[in-house]
Amino acid sequence: MIFPLFRRSPPRPDSISVLYGMIVAQARLPAFYRDYAVPDTVKGRFELIVLHLALLLDRFSEDEVLRPLGQGVFDRFCRDMDHNLREMGVGDLAVPKQMRRMGEVFYGRAQAYRAALATGSDEALAAMLVRNIYDGQALPGATRLAAYMRETAGALNAQESVRLADGALRLPEPAAVVEIVARRV
Repeated sequence: MIFPLFRRSPPRPDSISVLYGMIVAQARLPAFYRDYAVPDTVKGRFELIVLHLALLLDRFSEDEVLRPLGQGVFDRFCRDMDHNLREMGVGDLAVPKQMRRMGEVFYGRAQAYRAALATGSDEALAAMLVRNIYDGQALPGATRLAAYMRETAGALNAQESVRLADGALRLPEPAAVVEIVARRV
């Protein structure tokens, strides 16, 4: 009789949808394509979704209460990517192969982002972004995006687990981070 009191309730589907929707909305902000010079292509948009998702899931992995929610958000990402592939006309037989490739990209990027953030070096982070998002072209946008990533990681770490579990996610305004970077230079 007492054991149900100790069971964790599963993540609420509405929180999962809200969190994932906020990530996608953030990745679509024009500032990333205008001020950060992220290519406004399917690949560029995918990369920004992956970047935000990786940062959010890193935050969730540090908190036992948020881990199931993180899995729910990741599963929602996978369903969205599957749906998008089918909408773009990828055939039913090719979708699993493309999904596997997207999964490999996600896990590779997440690991690279985690490692680059852990170095504390903005140069290492910007170099990694040049390789992954800017296709090897060194741009000032990579430095700005590195600063944005650090700001976002800090903002996520500062947010209360309870609020995040309810779907209350706050992400930095990309245009404001560009202004902060400009003042430093």
